[in-house]
Amino acid sequence: MTKIFIINGGQKFGHSGGKFNKTISLATADFFSELTEFEVKTTNINDNYNPEEEVAKYVWADVVIYHTPIWWFQLPHGFKKYIDVVFTEGHKKGIYINDGRKADNPTRNYGTGGMLHGRKYMVTSSWNAPKEAFTLPGEFFMQTSVDDGPLFGFHRMNAFIGMERLGGMHFHDIEKNANVERDLELYRLHLTQTFLNTEIYEHLSNSNT
Repeated sequence: MTKIFIINGGQKFGHSGGKFNKTISLATADFFSELTEFEVKTTNINDNYNPEEEVAKYVWADVVIYHTPIWWFQLPHGFKKYIDVVFTEGHKKGIYINDGRKADNPTRNYGTGGMLHGRKYMVTSSWNAPKEAFTLPGEFFMQTSVDDGPLFGFHRMNAFIGMERLGGMHFHDIEKNANVERDLELYRLHLTQTFLNTEIYEHLSNSNT
């Protein structure tokens, strides 16, 4: 059985109610809950959480699925706090041992001290910016993708603790031109292709044996 840990990072703050990421997170939980070969645990960063219990969820999981909006080109501050608190709690307790370097060669092997090798993660993000802001010449993000630009540090963070990336999904133009029904349909298709693909599923199953 493959164990899925879903984190809803859609913070309630200011004019944001976190509704879109709540919808996507619930769709993720529903998708896996309908399949007997998967087991699911969840966290909503708006709720009170126990850092030790959150570390245990990371250690338990085969796959961590993050859902986050992007505020001012970064993670919401509540989600960032969650990561800071939980990862710090996880030092030598299952998330990471150290930064990977040794005293006899201090300039090499940085980022190899993670304790979650063999696990995978996936991230979805939601944006006010349209997709074209990332892809067209002369537009704001200078043809730099979400993953290579704003989320580059997020991906390296997960690599630091040992996890391998699965292809995620980014939702654009959510504030002004949302089409939630279409996005949910595309997202469910993405989950099916990612997790019910025979080769990928066998790899995930084997990593849990």
